[in-house]
This record gives sequence, structure tokens and C-alpha cells, in this order.
Amino acid sequence: MHQSFLDHAGRRYLKAALALCAASIALYLWHDPRSPPNGGTWLGYTLGGIGAALILWLTALGIRKRSYSSALGTVQGWVSAHVYLGLSLVIVATLHAGFQFGWNIHTLCYALMVVVIVSGLVGVVLYRRYPEQMSRNRAQQTQDGMLEEIAELDARALRIAKQLPPEFDAALRANIAGTRIGGGALAILSGRDRSTLTLPGAATADNAGQGRMLDWLGGQLSRSADAERSRLVNDLLSVIGARRGLLRRLQRDARLRGWLEAWLYVHVPVTFALLGTLVAHVVSVFLYW
Repeated sequence: MHQSFLDHAGRRYLKAALALCAASIALYLWHDPRSPPNGGTWLGYTLGGIGAALILWLTALGIRKRSYSSALGTVQGWVSAHVYLGLSLVIVATLHAGFQFGWNIHTLCYALMVVVIVSGLVGVVLYRRYPEQMSRNRAQQTQDGMLEEIAELDARALRIAKQLPPEFDAALRANIAGTRIGGGALAILSGRDRSTLTLPGAATADNAGQGRMLDWLGGQLSRSADAERSRLVNDLLSVIGARRGLLRRLQRDARLRGWLEAWLYVHVPVTFALLGTLVAHVVSVFLYW
């Protein structure tokens, strides 16, 4: 049975993170400095050292994920530790600072750390939900398989259209040309269908969900008095209906994959910014404090 990275090894790293938080809180409550609690006390330095070491170790996950022959634990174990110990940083860093914040490099470092943690939590939620949704949406098909099926439906529709007046072939070719899958980041993440359709003698109009194409074919069917023509148009309606279902699945697949990647565009760059400000924070402390 598949085990989530959150449940790895009996939630060993959750227990370790809770123990670290409990020990940090206990020491903070016991500590009685002469000045208000801050990062310059012996406890502040201790917690700061632990926090800095955790940050450096947690960023090593990217290296471990690419070290396929590494014997330093499983990737699942590293991810589990990354999540739980990363969350514990909020407690450790806050107590390290003694709740002393201001407009300085030290608070900037703390703020960037929070952004990294929050974006990481978003990633955890997405990876807990979206892979299963993607699997159900694909229904044992790959993205390439769905695209091939759409191409087959288009070819079938064009073969049917050859038995009908020329405007049917023109409408179907315009429908194929105006179909849009994916696009820019906002279009992918929203899952919005930006397909358009230019019908013979009409202006280009929205064709989201193949709606305009289906309406046009429905109108042609309602006006048809020929049994054979009605049968062919009805076949086209079935083909375009199946095409609509596949397009929706492709757009949903692109949206889910887009969200699985989007959080990394925040998490990774801000992590590098955090490392830079962490160095500046440490250097400034030892130079000026």
C-alpha cells in the first residue's frame, strides 16, 4: 500500500519537529536574560545556530532528489523531514528573535523564511490532492494519447463533412484551427477555454467548450428535411461532443500540472533569497553586535 511522505517511518520527523519545538519553548520560558529576549543572548545564538543549520540542511533536498545513487536515506524520508522540520523553523526562528522585529535585514530574513514555509505548505497541499485528481481525469490515458484521440476525431469529422455541403467542411476546419489548449500561465492555471470559431459568413466568436460549433450543428440539424443529411449532421454532433469531453480533460490536466509547478516559482527563488539574507544576517551580527 502506498504510504504518504507525511506518514513516513511512523511520522518520525513529525515527532522530531515537535520535540525540537517543545525544547525551544521550554528553554525560552526558563531563560531569564538581563535584557529583553533577543538574538544576542546565549539562547538566541543557540536557537539561531539551530535555525541556520536547519535552513542549510533543508535546502539540500534539491541535491538529494537528484542523487539517485545516494545512500543518505530515501527521498521520501528527506521530503518528510523537509516538511516537518521546515515547519518547526517558525517556532525556532521566532524564539531566536525573541519576538523582536523591525525594518532591518534580520526581519527581512525572517519574512523570507515565512514565505518559503507558506509556499512549501501550498506545495504539500497540492501534492496531496492533485496527483490523484490528475490520474482520475486522465482515465488511464496519457496527454499524448488524448491528443491523438482528438486528431482521430477531427479526421473522422472531416470524412463525414465530405458527404455534406462545403460549409460543413469549412466550419470544421475553422473549429480545428481555432481550438486553443494551454496558452499563457494565467490561461493554464484558470483552465479557461480560449477557443474561437469563425463560421462561414460570420465574425470570429467565442467557442469555449465547443459551444458555438455545437449550436451551429444543432441549427443545421433542426433545419434539415433530408433523412441522410440529418443522420450525417447527427454523427457530427456526436463527434464534436466527444471532442469537447477530451478537450475539457486536457485543459483540466494542464491546469492541475500548472498548479503543481506554479508554487515552485515562488518557493525556489525565495529560498535562494533567504540564503542570501541569512548570510547577510549572520555576518552583520558578528560584525556589529
